[in-house]
Amino acid sequence: MIIIGFCRNTSKILPRLFCRNFVHTAPILVRKSDLEMWQFVKFNKIVKIPLKLRDLNILSKYGWVFIVLDNCNANYTNVRYVISCVQLAKNMIGLRNWRIQTPDALYKELSKHTNRTQ
Repeated sequence: MIIIGFCRNTSKILPRLFCRNFVHTAPILVRKSDLEMWQFVKFNKIVKIPLKLRDLNILSKYGWVFIVLDNCNANYTNVRYVISCVQLAKNMIGLRNWRIQTPDALYKELSKHTNRTQ
């Protein structure tokens, strides 16, 4: 199971210019008893942050929105040479749509997908 988190705040300049609603995304891997957020920092640098369920509640109070993908397994093979947070999330869930380049587009696609499965 993977949780994809979307944020409205960032300190980077380019996402502020090109993204409208959400400016950052981060995949969260669900392990047996804990969570691990893969935070894209820059090219070839991904930071793994350990989280608890309490941390997700705190992040949601600060504007993060989460989409839970139940039937999705993480793909670790293509994450070395990603160039954006959206590409990291797409590679982790196995989404191969070149039109999705912003967190807004990824959120729209995943929310359509999760609405179909419910």
